[in-house]
Amino acid sequence: KKSLGNAFLKVKRNNKARLAALVRRELGVVIDPASLFDVQIKRIHEYKRQLLNLLHVVSRHQAIVADPNADWVPRCVVFAGKAASAYHTAKAIVNLIHDVARVVNSDPRVGDRLKVVFLPNYSVSLAEVILPAADLSEQISTAGTEASGTGNMKFALNGAITIGTWDGANIEMAQSMEEDNMFVFGLRADAVARIKALGYDARLHVEENRQLRAVVDAIGGGEYSPGEPERYRGLVDGLLNHDTYMQMADFADYVAT
Repeated sequence: KKSLGNAFLKVKRNNKARLAALVRRELGVVIDPASLFDVQIKRIHEYKRQLLNLLHVVSRHQAIVADPNADWVPRCVVFAGKAASAYHTAKAIVNLIHDVARVVNSDPRVGDRLKVVFLPNYSVSLAEVILPAADLSEQISTAGTEASGTGNMKFALNGAITIGTWDGANIEMAQSMEEDNMFVFGLRADAVARIKALGYDARLHVEENRQLRAVVDAIGGGEYSPGEPERYRGLVDGLLNHDTYMQMADFADYVAT
């Protein structure tokens, strides 16, 4: 059993080195193959919640800066995917990923403890390099919105652990491999419907959670877009006033999980 585990880890390490080489070649960013590769690759869409992932990245950036000597597990967050050409909010999210990456990757206080990369021109060939290198698979769509795709299964079959909502094929996977082997978080579909029916106020979650407030203030205040401080005001206002996909409600549980 031990030799099988070691052989698997060796294969995984080689695949991570291959992705790190691709990232260096394409983006000029050096990432450590020994760090945790935290991966979200799928269409850029509000319901798939790349933005929630990014809120966690900003929160982690702030936490590392506040306590650089804590025992941080070095983490590289990898995004890839395409946005529809006229989908303004999705394009803004892609922009924000790039802006956060630029700030985080060049912050000397952070060093190798956190890196963020967005790989362009997502394709099957690119997926073939990313999937076997992933340690953590992000399957974080709002419960009740995700069609039962197979991307999450491809990650799992390549030995990545999954953090996900109780939704779509995540449920089938959890039932096959036991829920204990998946990191499940967030509101379930019935709770989402119930909260929406009662009247959901995203701002309450921001007011109650200091960590979340700091993240929203940093993005809305231009800390990641210093040349254009108002760039993400619209994105943040959308989160505070509409938040159709319950990102504010799921933030605390997501970060904790």
